[in-house]
Amino acid sequence: MNGPLLECCFGVHYHEVDQQGMVRLPVVMTWLQDAGIDHALELGVAVRDLRKLGLTWVLSRLTLELERFPRGGQQVTVRTWPVTCEGLFSIRDYQLLDADGQQIGQATTSWAVLDLKTRRPVRISDQLPPYPLRPLRALADPFATLPMLEQCSTALQLPVLRADLDPNRHVNNTVYAAWALEAVPSGIADSCQPVRLEIGFRAEALYGDTIRSCCAALPDDPHTLLHRIEHAGDGRELCRLRTTWKPLAQP
Repeated sequence: MNGPLLECCFGVHYHEVDQQGMVRLPVVMTWLQDAGIDHALELGVAVRDLRKLGLTWVLSRLTLELERFPRGGQQVTVRTWPVTCEGLFSIRDYQLLDADGQQIGQATTSWAVLDLKTRRPVRISDQLPPYPLRPLRALADPFATLPMLEQCSTALQLPVLRADLDPNRHVNNTVYAAWALEAVPSGIADSCQPVRLEIGFRAEALYGDTIRSCCAALPDDPHTLLHRIEHAGDGRELCRLRTTWKPLAQP
């Protein structure tokens, strides 16, 4: 039986950094995704295994916190493990470590197993073989429903491109974060960095769709932003996000 924990090492490349030379948040999400995929392959419950059963994994919730942003040329180790596997959801958590082994971030995710024909979730324990769990939370998030953004202060429309799709033939989860960050007001985006990201996925976006990314700060906290990703045609809500920002350190 393979172990309940996996470590993967990633380097921060030039094309993955922002204007301040720090890794972009969607890139961190790709690290989490790749580490989780590698571990699922080891455990025999990867997408390729589920597809033989007419099933696939879909991400339902994600919360990511970064205490320190890696810079270009630095190495990051992502440590991941499955925490629970019961009912309709499986929780997988992550730690991010720098080259010295110091923790620089943590994340928790909730996954559902989707029936490819009905596009509805199924009970995980009824469909998957048992695999080892590590009942330790890296980030103790109960995944309460994120608040809906009622009125946006900034918004933009974007097409769904082929490059946005994953093997499930819908938009990959990392793209939603990129869409949300594009709508952040320049006053925040240019002077702050996002230190916490929360995402709740609600519906699929497909090739040919046009989405609207909406954003507004909380009335009593300008550094906490609510986001809404919706279908531009019918207004259907696809994703809710909340980001927390802190001012950039002065050079």
